[in-house]
Amino acid sequence: MKSGRWLVHLVCLFVCATAITAAVSVSDGASAVREKIRVFSSDRKGYVMSEKVVKSDAEWRKLLTPEQFHILRQKGTELAFSGVYSNHHEHGIYRCAGCELELFRSEDKYESGTGWPSFTAPIAPENVHSTADNSLFMRRTEVVCPRCGGHLGHVFNDGPKPTGQRYCMNSAALTFVAVKKQ
Repeated sequence: MKSGRWLVHLVCLFVCATAITAAVSVSDGASAVREKIRVFSSDRKGYVMSEKVVKSDAEWRKLLTPEQFHILRQKGTELAFSGVYSNHHEHGIYRCAGCELELFRSEDKYESGTGWPSFTAPIAPENVHSTADNSLFMRRTEVVCPRCGGHLGHVFNDGPKPTGQRYCMNSAALTFVAVKKQ
């Protein structure tokens, strides 16, 4: 009976040691395998594989302004008509301010009258993710960056044709790269 307990303890010790070793190797950035996602790249004019961006809050705070951190990492919202892109009309690509993933084309931007930059569609369906948002006693659909998980805004079903969608984004969650018209 005593030798049976000893064997159980030995097996438990081995399993725990294996789990600790695995946890240490995953927490070591060099040993960790990053999850990859398929996204569209306008530079490459097609789909590419991209690694997900994972950072601690401290790392995000070093990279983002306080407003960007509040919106992207804490699901905040900027005041209507206060964002730099609410009345922006240059030709180009809007990217995630957290990880620079391409999100929207200027051709899909329109004036919704809401005070936030609005788009009829993302650059590609894979370049944004949506999830249910039932906060503030409302039912909405949150839009997040699939690469870094940053909160971008919400999507509503009251947009113009042909999609009927209004991707209502926070300016602080975006960066803009001008592109020459072809």
